[in-house]
Amino acid sequence: MGTLILCAFLIVGCIVVKIIADKLKKENLEDIEKYQKVIANPEADKYEKREAEKGIESSKAATTKVKTISNCIVVAIATAVVLLLVFSNVTMIPTGYTGIKVTFGQVDNNTLDAGLKPKLPWQDVVLMDNREQKHPFTLEAFSSDIQQVDIRCSININIDKTTAMNLYKDVGTSYVDILVLPRVQEDVKVVIASYNAENLISNRERASKQIFEKLKEELSLKGINVISFAIENIDFTDAFEGAVEAKQVATQEKQRAQTEQEKATMEETQKAERKRITAEAEADVKKTQADASAYADKVKADADAYAVRVKAEAQAEANREIAATLSEALIKYNTIEQWNGKLPSVMSGEGMTSIIDLRSVMDTEVQLVGDDDGKDV
Repeated sequence: MGTLILCAFLIVGCIVVKIIADKLKKENLEDIEKYQKVIANPEADKYEKREAEKGIESSKAATTKVKTISNCIVVAIATAVVLLLVFSNVTMIPTGYTGIKVTFGQVDNNTLDAGLKPKLPWQDVVLMDNREQKHPFTLEAFSSDIQQVDIRCSININIDKTTAMNLYKDVGTSYVDILVLPRVQEDVKVVIASYNAENLISNRERASKQIFEKLKEELSLKGINVISFAIENIDFTDAFEGAVEAKQVATQEKQRAQTEQEKATMEETQKAERKRITAEAEADVKKTQADASAYADKVKADADAYAVRVKAEAQAEANREIAATLSEALIKYNTIEQWNGKLPSVMSGEGMTSIIDLRSVMDTEVQLVGDDDGKDV
């Protein structure tokens, strides 16, 4: 639209130049006619005629000059108008921007990507930055225990290319101040109010994530993509920070005392445990030794009994084998072989008789009868 207005101004300027040039040419022609009358007048002297001739030449030169200048101006204006009309039919969209066509103040329902794009002379193109943008904020909020908190945070956003025309139509190019900043302020206050002051520092990442989720959901409805959100610093009042520091010192002292007490208790427990383990080990050793001694005695007794049993069984077996090989003739033979040829002496008291039965040896019967004197017969 601005191009058309500029072309109109140029055309008007061209007409004005043409009018001025025609007026100057007309004045010069009138001067030439006047000088010609002076030359044609018989009463004029030579000096007047010579001056008239010079005036005619000067007027003709001025007319030519005006004509040349006016023609150059007209050609230049016409060329400018043509170039403006030609270039007004295209537009250049830089990389990282989205173009939005506006026709007589009405936003078109499409967008232009980066590059050289055609458009009509009466259309304007508004550039919307679709690159990632970081916007820092410093906000004031209150925790759940009514502690003032100064929050320094930042949000990274970009606009949705496909719906950029709606964002421009509804908000314009100042969407950060109109949409983003109020939503950040509101969501930060809501989330910070759900934490008490002491827990807020340790839960900063969790709070950042909660704020990010809320902003992402809310701003996406307007065609703004929330890429990230971060709480960069949390600052409390000096009085609260002093109280927190004092509490931390007391907590640390308490923890140190508890640690020392636990250490002493653990050492005593370990000492008692070592004594118990040592006593149990000694008892186990003694029991093991007693069991080993008893087992050795049992093994020895079992071995002795077994040896006696084996010896008895061997003797019995030998006796059985000997008994199996003995005969009555052999017994008699061995008896004879072992006899020394003497009869045994038997001492008997009064009225007793010594009788030696030699029938088993000689197969004869011998009776010994003691005399009254008690001598052997």
